[in-house]
Amino acid sequence: QVQLVESGGGLVQAGGSLRLSCAASGTISSVNAMGWYRQAPGAQRELVAGIPTGGSTNYADSVKGRFTISRDNAKNTVYLEMNSLKPEDTAAYYCSGLIRSSSYGRSTSKWYWGQGTQVTVSS
Repeated sequence: QVQLVESGGGLVQAGGSLRLSCAASGTISSVNAMGWYRQAPGAQRELVAGIPTGGSTNYADSVKGRFTISRDNAKNTVYLEMNSLKPEDTAAYYCSGLIRSSSYGRSTSKWYWGQGTQVTVSS
């Protein structure tokens, strides 16, 4: 059993900052790529930022220069630092991770999702 739990969302004024966290727990063998997605009402879920186990990060054009994704491998946690927030950043933010887990002698690797955390930016 693997769980991803996000925290850090909330209400902030335009120009403000928030830091999201997402911790993976359970019968984890390894955590590979992780990422943050968001979904605004009536819109499709979109990738905000991704971070592989090693190598360079990637960002949606709309957040480049404002958001920073990072991870703490020892804690199986990924973070999203969001600065200069805009009303159009308002959405439910979800983290996702490609995680290998072991159960009853079997090892499987798949993408897991958190339950989401709401970010609301007022103008």
